[in-house]
Amino acid sequence: MSINEKQDGIIDDFSLFDDWMQKYDYIIDLGKKLPIIEDEYKTEEYQIKGCQSRVWLRAYEQDGKVYFKADSDAVITRGIIALLIEVLSGQKADDIAGADLYFIDRIGLKEHLSPTRSNGLTSMVKHMKYYGLGLKKKLENHE
Repeated sequence: MSINEKQDGIIDDFSLFDDWMQKYDYIIDLGKKLPIIEDEYKTEEYQIKGCQSRVWLRAYEQDGKVYFKADSDAVITRGIIALLIEVLSGQKADDIAGADLYFIDRIGLKEHLSPTRSNGLTSMVKHMKYYGLGLKKKLENHE
């Protein structure tokens, strides 16, 4: 499934809820289902700076695609990173680096986050795109 197909699915999912309390509950549930990053990656090297909460993100390449694992010490933040992983994990590095993550605006996520959480969301997106760019360059150098 493409990045845009996954985003459209998330937009559809969020349209089923009447208010933001239900959407927050859904985000928290997504976070609870997130496969947790291994403890060995819960280090400063994998921590995303700029987040109010602690967030660890690991990217790795497998069969020409980029996969992400993450965790956070805050339930909402864990749900937000779960959304980003749902959209970007398992995609080609080039697609991740150039992705327009329009679902964030369409579901109204950024406007319903505190300024510090909104900054954290931006940092998470930047890191994931950065990993995409880095792995793209690494793969190009090995061709």
